[in-house]
Amino acid sequence: MELFDEIAAKIKGQNKTIVFPEGEDKRILGAAIRLKKDDLVEPILLGDKEAIKEVASKNGFDLAGLQIIDPATYPEDDKQAMFDSLMERRKGKNTPEEIQKMLEDVSYFGTMLVYMGKADGMVSGAVHSTGATVRPALQIIKTKPGAHRISGAFLMIKGNQRYIFADCAINIELDAPTMAEVAIQSAETARLFEIDPKVALLSFSTKGSAKGEMVTKVADATRLVHDMDPDLPADGELQFDAAVVPSVGALKAPDSKVAGHANVFIFPSLEAGNIGYKIAQRFGGFTAVGPILQGLNAPIADLSRGCSEDDAYKVAMITAAQAL
Repeated sequence: MELFDEIAAKIKGQNKTIVFPEGEDKRILGAAIRLKKDDLVEPILLGDKEAIKEVASKNGFDLAGLQIIDPATYPEDDKQAMFDSLMERRKGKNTPEEIQKMLEDVSYFGTMLVYMGKADGMVSGAVHSTGATVRPALQIIKTKPGAHRISGAFLMIKGNQRYIFADCAINIELDAPTMAEVAIQSAETARLFEIDPKVALLSFSTKGSAKGEMVTKVADATRLVHDMDPDLPADGELQFDAAVVPSVGALKAPDSKVAGHANVFIFPSLEAGNIGYKIAQRFGGFTAVGPILQGLNAPIADLSRGCSEDDAYKVAMITAAQAL
């Protein structure tokens, strides 16, 4: 089966509820209607109901069965419950006036629906910046038990090839503990897509072929991964060719169980990861799906502002699968 056929089979009929804070956007509205029609998720659209109806009318969209919430007209009792819940969650870090202002922001409002169990996940970012999506998630949803940070992975697809690249979206500088945690998170994401993870922690050096703090960091991160999950096939530091080409891997890292066969790639910095996935996308012809936010207590997805309706549709499918 194709990847998204597999995901559809997992989530179909599971009634996972995904909130879309940007309900007035044509791409989001179109994706939500398709998701509902295909019985893949139960969408909640946030926005002005009349504005949403106008967008639907202009584009021939049928809103039948879609749940639309206008934060401005949300029932007073529900508003108060959300206010009280956010006050408690922030524990004195914000004044009541600041909390009220937060809840006027659709990103915070949508995140609170997830936190309060009224939605299973959230997809945003078609209109809002990454910061506007991630900040409420970090303040409210927070990281999973044992996790200290979140990261952003891309699923790279070409034909029957599937790879995970991380961190390509969140952490600008990765120290050894961060790189190790990204590796563990990315292996979990790989399994979501039926990838049996073989994790390569990347560098410009393979097994001490070069020296320096940047090399030592990756080697230290690899040791931490082994401490955190001894059963996870992970190795580093590896150059990219040693990680993916069997003959090069056998030459440069003959004792490695990962070299030459890696399918999860952990980059030593955000700039390397971001450049790497875009080279694979533009020169290599891979489709890049993401970023997939990793390490949160509940699935929150950050779309690109240049996304298409189909991008939003597919990212919502992934978000629903994360919520299973």
